[in-house]
Amino acid sequence: RVSTQSTGSTKKRRHMSVLAREEVLKAIEKGDIVVTPFNEANLGCASIDLTLSNEFRYYKPGLSPLLVNEKADYRDITEKIVLKEGETYLLLPGQACLGITEEIIQLSPSYCGLLEGRSRFARLGLFVHITAGFMNPGINNRQVLEIYNASNHPLQLVPGTRVCQFIFMKMVGQATYHGSFEKQFEL
Repeated sequence: RVSTQSTGSTKKRRHMSVLAREEVLKAIEKGDIVVTPFNEANLGCASIDLTLSNEFRYYKPGLSPLLVNEKADYRDITEKIVLKEGETYLLLPGQACLGITEEIIQLSPSYCGLLEGRSRFARLGLFVHITAGFMNPGINNRQVLEIYNASNHPLQLVPGTRVCQFIFMKMVGQATYHGSFEKQFEL
């Protein structure tokens, strides 16, 4: 509670909060959070691990300057590949690629989230998202991963690996994202 000096009355302060495991399960049961496919074994104490799919986009070689503005489209400078069963994606040192999760995350207007890497892979020099870690309320999509190899070693990315984690947050108020990627199911 917070006191206001002008009237001496108290107001209840509302905060956005990170959901613990039991709260995530309650929100799933209520339908405020939907994870497809859902594997309860991937749910930790305050996040759910998401798995890497077999879809990747690599950056095509190019030396022409690219205008960085609202019209820029990653598909113009990348090439999509889909790995066959048992194949891995080789990410060389200093190289970036795009990946996508197997899971679809659907959030009600009362929830948003953060996408983070897992420390076991960060310690290998793997960045799972370069800058776009906030997931808007009302999304219904697979999570695109901006992957970067900051190590001195080539890294083999294995589809099906729990490569990142999603942290669910309860918002103060409600909102719904309407934008280019609100229903992104393909890379």
